[in-house]
Order: sequence, then structure tokens, then C-alpha cells
Amino acid sequence: MKKISKILLSLLLGLFVFTACSIEGGKDKADDSSNKAITKEEKEDEKEDLADIKIGVSMSTLNNPFFVSVREGIEEVAKDKKVNVVIMDAQNDSSTQSNQVEDLITQGLDLIIINPVDSTAISPSVQNANDANIPVICVDRKSDEGKVVSLVASDNVKGGEMAGEFILKAVGEGAQVVQLEGIPGASSTRERGEGFKNATDGKIDLVASQTANFDRAEGMSVMENLLQAHPELKAVFSQNDEMAMGAAEAIKASGKNITIVGFDGNEDALKAVEEGKLSATVAQKPKEMGKIALETAIKYLQGEKVEEYVASPLELVKSK
Repeated sequence: MKKISKILLSLLLGLFVFTACSIEGGKDKADDSSNKAITKEEKEDEKEDLADIKIGVSMSTLNNPFFVSVREGIEEVAKDKKVNVVIMDAQNDSSTQSNQVEDLITQGLDLIIINPVDSTAISPSVQNANDANIPVICVDRKSDEGKVVSLVASDNVKGGEMAGEFILKAVGEGAQVVQLEGIPGASSTRERGEGFKNATDGKIDLVASQTANFDRAEGMSVMENLLQAHPELKAVFSQNDEMAMGAAEAIKASGKNITIVGFDGNEDALKAVEEGKLSATVAQKPKEMGKIALETAIKYLQGEKVEEYVASPLELVKSK
């Protein structure tokens, strides 16, 4: 009888342990399910928290229609995604831009988008942002030093080659040509000049290559002097449309017929190409560039992988 009692007791104990384990296992599964639900909710909150993201934008200048279009692209995406952006205008002054970026850093923003005035001069500011753990994205022009999450720009070397090939075909080998350069130190100045040289080196007579700082008034003034110095001039490559428009005014006043090629695809320049005042422009998509920059910033801040270089399209628009 005692033996039977012991067997019954053992069976009851086993049943108790099995039931307890089952209850505990069920509890664990319920806890896992609860964690999964919380994780999902957190992810949904993350998507809804775009309004908490604050991004600083430092533009080289807003006195140039091209960069006004870049700003418009940024603002359009910011409005659509409900992201806060702070936009500053460096007025083509590298010192002003450095001070503005330092101010953006002290505001503790989530990310800073920079369109550098000067690729070398902006480097210390980019490094300061790195030290403050604030990611940086560059637009149109790169920073020579410092870590940049992504560069959103057209292939400036390719664009310079497109301009050079067009001029070579228009005026032929051996013709006298001048180049109006952008701001010294800007990566776009170096790269567009490099591309132009790739296409024309040894094939044209490049009689002058002078800076007009991407400025329309300077483009006109420099062009007036070049016309006097080189009366046999056949073509001019301007590294942006603003200088090309200034050069076109000087050439019009001289009464000469000279091939003029710009770069950017500004609204004014596209109209001038259509009217025959400019021969061609290497057209970028500035508004699209601004959109891509902010979209890339948002993706990065949400933990998505972004490309180190995001290409913006180019198109050679020619006068008929």
C-alpha cells in the first residue's frame, strides 16, 4: 500500500511540474509577442517623428538662380515630409559660410547639408561637424577634407567634356577660345576645367582662362577685356550660366558672332539658348538636386544605407 502511495505521489509531482512548465512557457511566448508589438509600434513612431528631425542647410549663395532652385527643391521635400530645415545664405563668402556652419553645429541639429563656397575653406567646418557627431551631406561641390555622408552632384568633369566637344565641333581645331572660370577653390571649378581640357587639349588655341567667380557682372567685365585682347576669338566656355549671360552681353555689344557655352541650365540661360543668345548650356537639374539631397538626408537619419556619391543628371541643351 505504501509502495502504491509513493507511485501516486510521484505521478502527481510530475503532473505539477509539467503544468508549471507549460504555464511558464506560455507566459514567455506572451512576453515575446508583447515585445514584438512594442518594436512595431516604435518603428511606426519613428516614421511619424519626421517632424522632430531638424536639418541645417548652408547655401553658397542665393543670388544665383541655380542655387535658388536647389533651395526650392529642398523646401519642397521638407514641406512634403514635414521636416524642419534651417537655410542660410553665405553670399559667396567662405568666412561667412564657416561662421554659419559653426552656428548650425552649436544648434545641435541632426544633419547639415552644405553647398560649399570653397571646397578647401569649408573643410575645417566639416571636420568640426564630424567632431560633434553631426553628419554632413554636400551638394554640387565637395569638401576637400572631413567625412561627408554623401555628395549629391552632377558629373562636372563629364559636363566640361560635353562643353568642350560642342565647342570643338562648332569652331573647329585651332580656333581661339577663352574659358571663364568659377570661384577658385570650388571643386566644380576644378572639375569643369578638367573636363574641358580633356576634350580640347591640343585641339584648340586656349588664349585665356580667367576667373569671373561664377558672377554675371564679373563675367561681363572680364569678357569685355578678353574681347579687346583677343579680336580673333571664336568661342567662350563659361563654367556657369551666370558668367555666360554676362559674357553674352559683352559680346552682343561688340557686334561679334562668338560661340558661347554655359553650364547649369538656369531658367535665364535656357531661354537665352532658345532665343539664340547662347549657343548651348550643359544643363543640370538644380531643383532635383535639392530634392535628392534632402531625401538622402532623411534616409540616412532613418538608418537606411545611402550612396557616397549620388549623381544628378546632365543634358546638353543646344540652340536650334
